[in-house]
Amino acid sequence: MAGCLWGTGFFFGKLALREMSVGHMVLYRFLFATLGMLPMMLSGLRRSSGSKKTAWTGREIGTLLLSAALGIPIQFLLQFAGLARTTVSHASLMVGTMPVLLALGATLFAGERLDWVGWLALAGSTVGAGLIVLGGHEAGVAGVAPSLGGDLLVVLSLTIALGWILMNKSLMQRHSPLAVTAYGILAGTLMLAVWVVAVDGLPPVAAVSRTAWLALAASGVLCTATTTLLWNWGIHHVPASRAGVFLNIEPALGSLLGVELLGDKLGPFAWVGGGLILAAAVTLTARGHEINPEVLLE
Repeated sequence: MAGCLWGTGFFFGKLALREMSVGHMVLYRFLFATLGMLPMMLSGLRRSSGSKKTAWTGREIGTLLLSAALGIPIQFLLQFAGLARTTVSHASLMVGTMPVLLALGATLFAGERLDWVGWLALAGSTVGAGLIVLGGHEAGVAGVAPSLGGDLLVVLSLTIALGWILMNKSLMQRHSPLAVTAYGILAGTLMLAVWVVAVDGLPPVAAVSRTAWLALAASGVLCTATTTLLWNWGIHHVPASRAGVFLNIEPALGSLLGVELLGDKLGPFAWVGGGLILAAAVTLTARGHEINPEVLLE
C-alpha cells in the first residue's frame, strides 16, 4: 500500500510545481502531512500513556532528530532538485535502485541476511523497474534534458533515505511505528520550514489554484503521512531487505499513471518489467514464513 501511494507522488507534485518553487512545494507537502498525522499521534499517545516503554532517552532523541533531518529536508530537497535537472524517466530509473541500496544497507549495518533466492528476486525486481522506465516515454518534461548531475542528485537522495529507514527501524525496537512516524514528521517539517523560509521566503497563498491545493493536500496526507506510517509499520514486522522489493512499485505505478493520464506509451519491455516486479514481490512474501518464522506477519 505504501508503494502504491508513493507511486502517485510525482503526479501530484507535477501539478503543484506549475505554480510554485520546489522548496515551497515540499514545505506545503509536509505541512499537510503534519496535519494528517496529528489525530493519529494524539490517539497513539493516549493509548500508550500507561506503557513502560514510552520514555525516550537522550540518545534516542538525537537519533530521531538526525533521522528527521535526513528523511525530510535533506532527502526531499535534494531529490526534487535532481528532478528539476533531469527527466522523469531518468529519475524514476534511479528510484529503481533503492531496493538494492536497502538490501545492501540492511545486510551491512542491520545484521540481516538474504539468501540467493532473495537476492535473485531483488535483482529481478530492480531490472523490472528499469525495463518499465526504459519502455516508457523518453521525452523530457518542459524541454528538460537528462543530465548526469540531476541523476546523481536523485541517487544521493536515495542513499540518504537509506539512513533514514535504518535509523527508524532501530528506533522501533523500543517505540511504536506511530510514535516514530509522527515525531519524525513533526521534527523534520519544522527543520524544513526554517530552511525554506530563510532561502525562498514565505510560500504563496492567494495565487495558488484549487487544483494545486488539492494536489498538495493529497501529496501530504496520502503520499507522505499515510505512506510513512504504512512503511514504518511494515518494516516493523518484516526484514527491511525483504520489504525493499515493494519500493519498485513506485516507478511501476508512476509509469502506468503516465500512460493513463499523461499519454505516455508503454512498450513490451515495460510490461515484462511489471511482471518481474510482481513475481519478485510474490516470491519474497510467499517465502517469508520459511525464512524468518519468528516474524509475525499481520
